Amino acid sequence: MSAVAVDAPVGAGTGARGSSNGALLALARFEARRLLTRVPVVVAFVAYAAWIVWHTPGSWDGHPALQEADRDTQAMPMLVGLAVLVCANFAVLRPVRHGTEQHLGVLAMPPWRRTAAHALSVVPAALLTAVCVGGQFTWEALKPGAVGHGSPAELAAGPLVVLAAGTIGVLVASLVRSPAAAPLLVVPLLYLLVLGSGSGGADGVSWLAPVVVQSGGDALPSGLLGRPAAWHALYLAGIALCAAFLALLRAGGRNVAVRTGVALTLALAVAGGVLQARGAQPSPELTAARERAVSDPALRCTERGRSTYCAFPEWAPRVGVWAGVVDRVQTLAGGTARERRLVVGQRIGAADLVSDAAVPPRSEPGRVTVGTAWGGNRVPEFSSAVAAVLVTGSEKAGGELCDGRMVTLMWLSLSWQDDPMDALRRVRLDDSVSGSAIVLSPTEPLSMTEGQTDVVRRLLEKPAGGTGERVKAHWDELTEPGVTTARAAELLGVAGPREADSCE
Repeated sequence: MSAVAVDAPVGAGTGARGSSNGALLALARFEARRLLTRVPVVVAFVAYAAWIVWHTPGSWDGHPALQEADRDTQAMPMLVGLAVLVCANFAVLRPVRHGTEQHLGVLAMPPWRRTAAHALSVVPAALLTAVCVGGQFTWEALKPGAVGHGSPAELAAGPLVVLAAGTIGVLVASLVRSPAAAPLLVVPLLYLLVLGSGSGGADGVSWLAPVVVQSGGDALPSGLLGRPAAWHALYLAGIALCAAFLALLRAGGRNVAVRTGVALTLALAVAGGVLQARGAQPSPELTAARERAVSDPALRCTERGRSTYCAFPEWAPRVGVWAGVVDRVQTLAGGTARERRLVVGQRIGAADLVSDAAVPPRSEPGRVTVGTAWGGNRVPEFSSAVAAVLVTGSEKAGGELCDGRMVTLMWLSLSWQDDPMDALRRVRLDDSVSGSAIVLSPTEPLSMTEGQTDVVRRLLEKPAGGTGERVKAHWDELTEPGVTTARAAELLGVAGPREADSCE
């Protein structure tokens, strides 16, 4: 009886041939409402919305690069797509499940038009996905620390995946008249989705997956990405439309429009697949541009106070926050370091998208490196790099530091921050505040011994004002090469290490 109820709105509108399109659209609207209220689809959209609310406020520590944020919208729609695939498949097979398929033959609407209505019914689910994608990306773009540019083609991937999944569900129902087919199809699709979303995207085959997430180092300027996102969107659109037209053909739509639609959409999917495979391989021009960005980047330089800040054009809005960190660290320094002119330059460490190589430190005096990521741990990492240059003169000398100067360096880096002890924990590789550890930096990491850690921790537990006066008063001795940790502790008024550090 449920099948008769479902098609009742159609029968009422098919008394005349001229109303066939209206009947098709009426059935499509009815099926769309029913699809959007099915439990799996509702659960998928609720989970999607909850994930956005949970994930987006803290993503990228509040400082997203929008050319990365657009790709972050692509994973969760795959969950929605699986739910839409199964529910659209079940909707087409409703007469089979209820044993009423033979009754549909008395309707004026032919089977292929009913199939077209089911194919159209998945469009609202894709549009609702587009709303979720737009909301997530807009949230990222409105963050005060956002930089860069998003890609409409990247943002289109999520809704197109849902559209393609829905029409594939309709096609499977027209090929296999069994309600078990779609749930069984979910297993290999899950494998494909996980495999595709985790691939590096370095070859054309990986782009046959619905979503390709490329991971590696920090964000690159949008002009260096080289992702064939537009061709991939064309590929997904071709798959969605081709599946729909094939379902119509299978349901008896033998007219010229359907046959032409199959041919054109198949050509669209193949063209998109071939072109995205070619675009996945970086061109010689793109490779050369990436190499220049590593060795001799075209940066936009700005004077702020006594120092110069050079950034990729898309990152120019962050110059102010970098300058704020430099000013805070330099205000705590003594001697000539307090007035030293620094050049803060943005650098990337790899000419490709899948490597995470360290940026080599500079040997030129007064040069400080800053990366493309910011916020969270990146702030104490950058302040440590600034302090290293003020204490030792250069990044290279700071990376080789082993004596008591490390105490002064870390106090300069951390004492001004809101929670110095938490900053100490976050800047160390093992998230500890005791023992020896590696200290992270935009270039090569620094190294703290157990004794240096003890002294720095004692300093951070004291009021910063008194320690700051001692730092300025004894600056020359505190930054003298070879000064011991015990002597640095004595000058700064705290207990020294229990025994000499191994590197002194």
